[in-house]
This record gives sequence, C-alpha cells and structure tokens, in this order.
Amino acid sequence: MNRAFIVSSDREITDRAVILLKSEGFAVRTFSCANALRCSFKEQSEPDIVLIDAPLTDEFGQDLALELSESSTSGLVLLCRSDMTDDMAEKVSDTGIAVVSKPLNSSELRAALKFVAAARSRMMGLKKENAGLLSKIDEMRLINRAKRALMEYLRFTEPQAHRYIEKQAMNTRQTRREVALRILATYEK
Repeated sequence: MNRAFIVSSDREITDRAVILLKSEGFAVRTFSCANALRCSFKEQSEPDIVLIDAPLTDEFGQDLALELSESSTSGLVLLCRSDMTDDMAEKVSDTGIAVVSKPLNSSELRAALKFVAAARSRMMGLKKENAGLLSKIDEMRLINRAKRALMEYLRFTEPQAHRYIEKQAMNTRQTRREVALRILATYEK
C-alpha cells in the first residue's frame, strides 16, 4: 500500500486531504509541524507522497519541501495561498515539487497527486537503472584490476587475461566478478 504524510496546522485541510488520499489508496499519517515530520523521516522509511500545507506552525514550509526534495525520493506537494502560488511555483520549479493553491480544490489536488506519483515512479525506475549501471561499472573495474594483475604477474597480454577470466568463470561456474576477486586475493596483498 502506498503511504502519504501530511503536515498541516489547519485541521480542516488535514481532514479533507486525508479523505482524498485514502480514497486514492494511501495509508495516511498526519503531522502538525515540520519538526515532527523531520523526526519521522529519521525513524521510518520515507513515504510515497508528502503533502505540506504552508504556512506551518514552526516554519513556512518551503524550506521543508526543498530539504525533502534533496534528501528523499518522496513525491512532494506544497499547498499555499492562491496569491503566493505563482511565486512559490517559480521558486521550487527545478525541484519537482508540485504547488497547489488554497482554498483546496479536490480535483486540482488529485491531479497534482497523480502527477507527483507518476514522476516519482519514473524517478524510482531511473534510480534502479542507475544502481544497475553503477554495479556493472564496479564489476568492470574489478575485472580490469584482475586483468592488470594477470598482466603484471603472469605476463599475459590483455586479450589473454580477458580470455583467462572468461574461461575460469565458465569452468568453475562462477561469475567473472568472483573469478576477479579470487585473482586479486592471490596477487594483490
């Protein structure tokens, strides 16, 4: 189940947002101030969506939204007065924070939530792809170090070292990474 956090000092907005988010299939947790939300982020895994109703009792909310955009993968929606919406949207435009004006319009908020959820889903896919690419790069570096060790200590050429690692991986039914680690354990001390 998707999770959403709401931080608001306005009980009416909190209640309306809870009803809307629950109807969209979210498990909802509410907070009355930014510091309570920050503490929760340290204690738990981050939610899918964070809805911030500015101003809060302990700060405006813009700084909290910007902080969360840098430190988390949660989708962020910032609610603010209609006379501030354009200015606020301009300030946070590069961060992926959706800005929705108050008074709260359910269809506008629903659209913003869907947009933020879709953007988060795409970001999570890219993050997963990035992790896979970083893992492949790490493996290639490890294999190249093993090749260099074979070239230095056994006087293999680069193609010979490459073939040796490939053949060892096939013959021992190990990954090239495991073979490279074994080679490095033997020759790098």
